[in-house]
Amino acid sequence: MANNPIAIEKWDIWFQSWLETLSQIDQADQIPLELDQAYELSLRLTDDAEIQTLNAQYRQIDRPTDVLAFAALEVDSPQSEEMRSLPLYLGDIVISVDTAQRQAEQQGHEVTYELAWLAAHGLLHLLGWDHPDDDSLVRMLSQQETLLQVVGFATRTG
Repeated sequence: MANNPIAIEKWDIWFQSWLETLSQIDQADQIPLELDQAYELSLRLTDDAEIQTLNAQYRQIDRPTDVLAFAALEVDSPQSEEMRSLPLYLGDIVISVDTAQRQAEQQGHEVTYELAWLAAHGLLHLLGWDHPDDDSLVRMLSQQETLLQVVGFATRTG
């Protein structure tokens, strides 16, 4: 399938760092995270053909996209003590490496940065973040920028 220019171990470190960072944010309209809870999600790096199929099937948009997020939880999902002893499954993130490569070239940065950007965006969607209007989009993009800084990416300019 798609080539993964980022080692699995690096993805693990990034997602763990992002979840720790997000656990410190108190947002009423997002899934609350706790440091003592284990979390699980899936990340699939694919190509434009597969993501177009998924986009058509789940969003009725028959074209490729850069990232899709399929949340497993609702923001107000109660968690029992029994559930807290297991990793909490957040959902699935699917990224088209083809689209990420094109976007990275268009914006003049490395594909690694673009993949991390898209993964952070997908993670925020799994946690209940959304961007139905300009204000919420600005907040979400700002949070993505923070997450990338946490794992060592410099702030993008321009």
